[in-house]
Amino acid sequence: MAKQTSFIGLLVFGFLCFICLPVEAALKKYQFDVKLSNVSRLCNAKQMVTVNGGFPGPTIYAREGDRVQINVTNYVQYNLSIHWHGLKQYRNGWADGPAYITQCPIQTGNSYVYDFNVTGQRGTLWWHAHILWLRATVYGAIVIMPQQGTPFPFPQPDREEVLVLGEWWNADVEAVEKQGNALGIPPNMSDAHTINGKPGPLFPCSEKYTFAMEVEKGKTYLLRIINAALNDELFFALANHTFTVVEIDAVYTKPFSTEAILIAPGQTTNVLVRANQVPGRYFMAARAFMDAPISVDNKTATAIFQYKGIPETVLPKPPTLPAQNDSDFALSYNSKLKSLNTPKYPANVPLNVDRHLLFTVGLGINPCPTCLNGTRLTASLNNISFIMPQTALLQSHYFNIKGVYTPDFPDKPPTPFNFTGAPLTANLRTNVGTRISKIAFNSTVEIVVQDTNLLSVESHPFHLHGYNFFVVGTGIGNFDPKKDPAKYNLIDPIERNTVGVPTGGWTAIRFRADNPGVWFFHCHLELHTGWGLKTAFLVEDGPGSDHNVLPPPKDLPTC
Repeated sequence: MAKQTSFIGLLVFGFLCFICLPVEAALKKYQFDVKLSNVSRLCNAKQMVTVNGGFPGPTIYAREGDRVQINVTNYVQYNLSIHWHGLKQYRNGWADGPAYITQCPIQTGNSYVYDFNVTGQRGTLWWHAHILWLRATVYGAIVIMPQQGTPFPFPQPDREEVLVLGEWWNADVEAVEKQGNALGIPPNMSDAHTINGKPGPLFPCSEKYTFAMEVEKGKTYLLRIINAALNDELFFALANHTFTVVEIDAVYTKPFSTEAILIAPGQTTNVLVRANQVPGRYFMAARAFMDAPISVDNKTATAIFQYKGIPETVLPKPPTLPAQNDSDFALSYNSKLKSLNTPKYPANVPLNVDRHLLFTVGLGINPCPTCLNGTRLTASLNNISFIMPQTALLQSHYFNIKGVYTPDFPDKPPTPFNFTGAPLTANLRTNVGTRISKIAFNSTVEIVVQDTNLLSVESHPFHLHGYNFFVVGTGIGNFDPKKDPAKYNLIDPIERNTVGVPTGGWTAIRFRADNPGVWFFHCHLELHTGWGLKTAFLVEDGPGSDHNVLPPPKDLPTC
């Protein structure tokens, strides 16, 4: 009997050891064929650049801890690269994707394998082309599920749906950008916004170009919402239903209820919605937010939230969206975003700062003899308009190639002025160059991004590659280094990878520079990025080989 008991005990012990073993990470492989496809919208047919023929492109599915390999083959006339937006790519900038920052673009007829691990992240991210305006059509979702057996820190939904908000141009997008650059003026705005590539029935010829999701009364749905638009911050709402925000930029939040969300280009937001209304058909809608005197595509894209069993002849109910210039809603909404900050999902905010940076956003006009008015619009950070190099910055850093950049980007604007005072129409000694900022490994950094009234104030969504950061403060007017830090949230500030700087205001972010490499920092309005509203951080290697940039892959593209 003792022997039998001992044997059973060994079996139980062995079983417990087995279930305690970590789940082996999976290898997820994808093939992305970048090619021209025929696509029709708004009574117009055209050829445009797609991935695997889709608009949007395929969704990447993985679990936290997985390894992902994506072979991108370029069959179009443009050289291109793809960025995996929000993935931290620890020590592995070779897989980050921005052209001429971490890699040379993939040339026509060539392939490149993006090989990376998904470590310490779960939630909704996305991918997009990172050169020219190709991300207008080359984009898709990334869905990272928690590790096996790890539940969401919010009620389990009955179903999930990915909603990618984008834009549509009747003309060729690259031709639109090229024409604007040649004339020195903003290119033509888009002809429609889209939800999952479809503008909805408020546009002509769109009966079959309307996205609809069928729901059942009483069930709860997780909507994974992504703003892939080139140049527009968007409001998004669902008629007669309330959202519960539970995650942004793949970081869990303290849940809160709202009738609408605000989502800037580059950002993602996960919301729970309960199908608890009278069964019917309800519009989901997206429309631009702009609280400055600047023209935007103000047309509303719609999709349908359709209860099961309701005929399609029933007219959908429209939602109530905030007014296009409702800055009060925008500021209030963003103030509600807080990190979950639990033992399992802590908010590790840097409390002491080694490096303080103040970056001013500027719009200006430079001479251009060949342009329409003899001038060209430009954009700058700290009065420097960034010029893209011809050799990738990470390659030049890793292989010690001289003359590609200078590591002397200023920590503060060289010419202080009343940043948000009376409108100024002249440049303040705007320079051009490939100047980046060198950051010591593992140092803590605070960046205050300050909007200015050079030409016009405007909201700017800024994205930092390779990192998440904490949004510790924001305000309207000029940042006051003596008074404003006292108002910072250092307990549960939201953690994200893309943040909006309010019109005529400032935003303060903090992060620990523990990811060596060269990392892009830029406005995610493609218009402003093209004008030079960008820079990069060179985060130095740390002590020991496990804190150094990994060696580059053998198939790394060459310029």
